[in-house]
Amino acid sequence: MRNHTPVTEFLLMGIPHTEGLENVLFVFFLAFYLLTLLGNLLILLAILTSSNLHTPMYFFLGNLSVFDVFFPSVSSPKMMSYLMGQSRTISYQGCASQLFFYHFLGCTECFLYTVMAYDRFAAICHPLRYTVIMNHRLCTIMTLGTWMGSCLHASVLTFLIFKLPYCGPNEVDHFFCDIPVVLPLACADTSLAQMVSFTNVGVVSLTCFLLILTSYTRIVISILKISSSEGRRRAFSTCSAHLTSILLFYGPVVLIYLRPASSPWLDSVVQVLNNIVTPSLNPLIYTLRNKDVKLALRNALIQGVSTLGA
Repeated sequence: MRNHTPVTEFLLMGIPHTEGLENVLFVFFLAFYLLTLLGNLLILLAILTSSNLHTPMYFFLGNLSVFDVFFPSVSSPKMMSYLMGQSRTISYQGCASQLFFYHFLGCTECFLYTVMAYDRFAAICHPLRYTVIMNHRLCTIMTLGTWMGSCLHASVLTFLIFKLPYCGPNEVDHFFCDIPVVLPLACADTSLAQMVSFTNVGVVSLTCFLLILTSYTRIVISILKISSSEGRRRAFSTCSAHLTSILLFYGPVVLIYLRPASSPWLDSVVQVLNNIVTPSLNPLIYTLRNKDVKLALRNALIQGVSTLGA
């Protein structure tokens, strides 16, 4: 057995083929990061201050906004730091933390979309029993289950990846630590970690997708039974924002984790869209066509301005 020096830090190489664009990328990341924080904090403000929004649907939307605040924070600050000329190195523990929180929050989003689909199913298919079905106790259990299940999922993946020995090279061909770019750096057999991570991500994503598909199949059948066109339009409009967010979420997951071949540049571009752009779009998706949220947000801002003026 040869002696190996364990890796104590990794070097983040950033987005491939973007040399000389550091300033442009910094402005891009900073703008979307600030937009994400502002948009999701405003949604949280509207939900917390308006009693009309204290319903299961907005309770889960508030959880999604919390996720959208934390998710881009996993990778954006470090990337913006080295785009400004700071060190590209990240400690071994920092790399493991990035991978854990990325998959913890990503799995949380997956579960949240599934829970939100069930909420829409209960509201449209069983409107008279909606408040009984989606009671406070069930919402609390589903939310706690979402976060705890995601923590277990991320813990298993992080343990499998970082129990392997890393003895060089230490260059991560990406702008943050994730399974497809960290695992090839291990100086041991990675077949078990590859199989389990692929299966784990695949099973979670596929199970959630099938549950969402089942809910929306039942929803579409119920909507088509509505006699008035106005009623059908209103029912579809309540689901359109959720469906748009689901498409934006599942597209990158399939492209990055569930395809056989890997392309570093394509993976980086897709990850930028998934990590930075999509969380900034969710507030727009959920507020542009939602009169209740817009009204609550307007009232909250007016009340805040009045308080400051007084």
